[in-house]
Amino acid sequence: MTETTPFVRPDVALFLQFLNAVPGPKFWEVSADEARAITTAMRDVADAPVGELAVMRDIDIPGPAGTIPARVYDSRADRGPGPVMVFYHGGGFVIGSLYTYEPYCAEVARLLDLPVISIDYRLSPEYPFPAPAEDCEAATRWIASSPAELGLVVTGLITSGDSAGGNLTIVTSMALRDKPAAVPVLLQFPIYPVVTLDPDWPSMRAFSNGYLLTEEAMTYFGQGHAAVPGDYRSEPLNFPQEGMPPSLVTTASLDPLRDQGLAYVEKLKQAGVHVQHISAEGNIHGHINIRQAIPSVQADVEGYIKALKNMLAEVMPSV
Repeated sequence: MTETTPFVRPDVALFLQFLNAVPGPKFWEVSADEARAITTAMRDVADAPVGELAVMRDIDIPGPAGTIPARVYDSRADRGPGPVMVFYHGGGFVIGSLYTYEPYCAEVARLLDLPVISIDYRLSPEYPFPAPAEDCEAATRWIASSPAELGLVVTGLITSGDSAGGNLTIVTSMALRDKPAAVPVLLQFPIYPVVTLDPDWPSMRAFSNGYLLTEEAMTYFGQGHAAVPGDYRSEPLNFPQEGMPPSLVTTASLDPLRDQGLAYVEKLKQAGVHVQHISAEGNIHGHINIRQAIPSVQADVEGYIKALKNMLAEVMPSV
């Protein structure tokens, strides 16, 4: 089969041209702390402003190895009982933070008109596999119990996250499927997720250099996280998906992780799970964090949340 030149949106092409020309060390060439500092500095350059929001407050969640910081976003100052989104950020389990995902979480809280709770789980390499997954499961169970410290009456959960956070979305949903929390997972929304340790995919070969998420970055993340093969938390694609909640899965056509995301969509379909897939055509991995650098991403995010609201209306007609 002849390989054709992939479609790249004009604003994506401009961003990649800028990104690939930036001098200095790349984050995978420095320590984890330095890599996190680079990512933090990029937020104000590449992402949209946080904008107005009625509630943005920090909370502490008890975890398996101490306190897990989290941040609550809500477009309403007063909120009655209802579902919440629990969000697990991306960054290869090594970088990413509450701060770097603040613009996206605030935007989702506005568009979805539901509380969004972002989880600041432990990061590798200081806390390698399975520490991030353990924190996310513990935090989600705590939120489901509507503790007084949360200040919300939670009736259901939407699990969501991007990239590494997409993995954490799926494995948290699997854990809560097998041992339910105080309230059910109504929907899961993994965004260009990591679902396997297998690197042999056509999209990996086509897009692992020059499209933001590089082969070097993936190696860096993989070495830091040190995931164990054969564990459902590292390779959910290889484990049964029967009984999973209705799922919205998004991929990006220029993403090295695209094909494993598509394989996960098929796995859900074969398991009889209601699944909707949205492809961000001409877009790259990591795009939810770069709405200022790539203006067309705003329409992607709005489309995702519209689809999520429609799916939520199916499981909760009164919402």
